[in-house]
Amino acid sequence: MIIRKGDTIQIRAGKDRGKTGKVLRVYPHDKKILIEGLNLYKKHRRPRKDGEKGEIITVPRPLTTSNVGFYCPTCKKAVRVGHRMEKDKKVRFCKSCSNVL
Repeated sequence: MIIRKGDTIQIRAGKDRGKTGKVLRVYPHDKKILIEGLNLYKKHRRPRKDGEKGEIITVPRPLTTSNVGFYCPTCKKAVRVGHRMEKDKKVRFCKSCSNVL
């Protein structure tokens, strides 16, 4: 996968379109990612112990990688990512401005 944990991405489709966030977790087999503070849903939690109240909590749900784009800090937009070798190291670069990401 092109997107890794800790990368900054921009959502291209869905209810949070245009927002940027940091990747918390990557699920490569499902082709999904978990983004910090985005794609939040409300979950109703039942009381577990006696005297405890039920509550509504917000949890982030995974989002498919096809709906997000890698965010380039120099271009200030979602871009395509390329790979090239620099001094025996494989690096990722922005396709529009050619800066190393």
